[in-house]
Amino acid sequence: MTRRLDGEFDYIVVGAGTAGCIVANRLSADPSKRVLLLEAGGHDNWIWFHIPVGYLFAIGNPRADWMFKTEPEPGLNGRSLSYPRGKVIGGSSAINAMISMRGQAADYDHWRQLGLAGWGWDDVLPQFKHLEDHFLGDSEHHATGGGWRVEAPRLRWDVLDRIADAAAQMGIRRVADFNTGDNEGIGYFHVNQKRGRRWSSARGFLKPVLNRANLRLETNVLVDRLIVKDGRATGVRFARGGETIEAHAKGEIVLCAGAVGSPQVLQRSGIGPGEWLSPLGIDVVLDRQGVGRNLQDHLQQRAIYKVSGVRTLNETYYNLLRRGWMGVDYALRRRGPLTMAPSQLGIFTRSDPHRERANIQFHVQPLSLDKFGDPLHRFPAVTVSACNLQPTSRGEIRLRDAEPSSAPSIAPRYLSTDEDRIVAADAIRVTRRLMRQDALKAYDPEEYLPGPSVGDDAAALAKAAGDIGTTIFHPVGTAKMGLASDPFAVVDERLRLFGIERLRVIDASVMPTITSGNTNTPTAMIADKGAAMIIDDAR
Repeated sequence: MTRRLDGEFDYIVVGAGTAGCIVANRLSADPSKRVLLLEAGGHDNWIWFHIPVGYLFAIGNPRADWMFKTEPEPGLNGRSLSYPRGKVIGGSSAINAMISMRGQAADYDHWRQLGLAGWGWDDVLPQFKHLEDHFLGDSEHHATGGGWRVEAPRLRWDVLDRIADAAAQMGIRRVADFNTGDNEGIGYFHVNQKRGRRWSSARGFLKPVLNRANLRLETNVLVDRLIVKDGRATGVRFARGGETIEAHAKGEIVLCAGAVGSPQVLQRSGIGPGEWLSPLGIDVVLDRQGVGRNLQDHLQQRAIYKVSGVRTLNETYYNLLRRGWMGVDYALRRRGPLTMAPSQLGIFTRSDPHRERANIQFHVQPLSLDKFGDPLHRFPAVTVSACNLQPTSRGEIRLRDAEPSSAPSIAPRYLSTDEDRIVAADAIRVTRRLMRQDALKAYDPEEYLPGPSVGDDAAALAKAAGDIGTTIFHPVGTAKMGLASDPFAVVDERLRLFGIERLRVIDASVMPTITSGNTNTPTAMIADKGAAMIIDDAR
């Protein structure tokens, strides 16, 4: 038996992740509008959601992570990767790298050139500023007073300073801020933290407004499908504790379940490629070919170098006295290694001189491990990960069956194009050149991965990229914005779903092409802009 949730709602927002928290905040600012926010995860009442280094304990933990895995990837020599997604209010902003990165102006100008009016750099910059509470203060690039707190990192490492010097010796410029439209250069990442604590979307946008009488949050509910009548979305069906519940909206339904979650909800609702849905026994409501396709992600090659004569987190972690001091330093000053984002030093450069703009991003860490969840290595080492910012490979996310609790099939198809394999090989060459610079000679860097036995020819390097490549957790594009003439577009430039009225998708899935950097802040911008569109269109 299906129960109807009491009350009438103007808006139902599916997903209280990075985007959903912001959308719910903006829509409920009007006290005359009733907003229902549905979240499959629970509350962030666990210490490791708040201490920055807690990502080490949250990723791979079913309390915090959906624990998805990719299909075996041919481009990764048959390996399957863990695919973390946040399972809590705040979504992936509660477990991610906390790196505040907008991308490049050219990313958004490209969206505008695709015909998406209102999405060029000059259009989105005011939205980025509207979100921010930035430690650099008010300027042409940044603003204060918003819910998205951005601060400088609260520790430094000598080895990272010297790697920055090595990059400068290669001719890469130093920059104080990666977020002015051109991120090419060397610098330390700005982070979503406040005084040494993680600053998630839930902390910035949801928790401060949960006392609003017109905003209702329901947690630990699993959305099964949308209710569509006569070509219009009218409600949502979800499950909790074995009970099936329906909620109805007289206004709009807003999908904010993310690049993995939103296409799943659409497909279970009969919206997607008909040839995928019919064999699963799902009635096709709307054959929309782009739902679940166009998956893009940043693949990183995790090169590891042993070093000597300089401190890294590896040996610090295994020294009980130093490890104890880390806890004391954090408790007393909110500083030290417990405030660390997964990566501290960033380098944006070109994989070869003929590239028009920076197309690889280095995440440099004063530590090394085999993979997240594994212990740190017992030798001093650094990880120098290079990722392709503008991949041409495209994958897909599709249902395995019609059960809401089933994990989807995730096939990113990394390194499936010649261009991506060339960039991966060139990125390893750039990494090796970086670590050979005079600035690092005192530390005697020794290549541990991919290893000195891997030669410099393109085939060997492409295979090595498949061996050491891993996701950097940036899936986007699975419900992309596009023109009505594009058969693979899912939403228009105002994020309205083609073919279904009163239904929008507002999250990372709408990106037509991936941004050149970490994707959490662009997702927040999309949420802020999308909520403004809903409010404008309702007037």
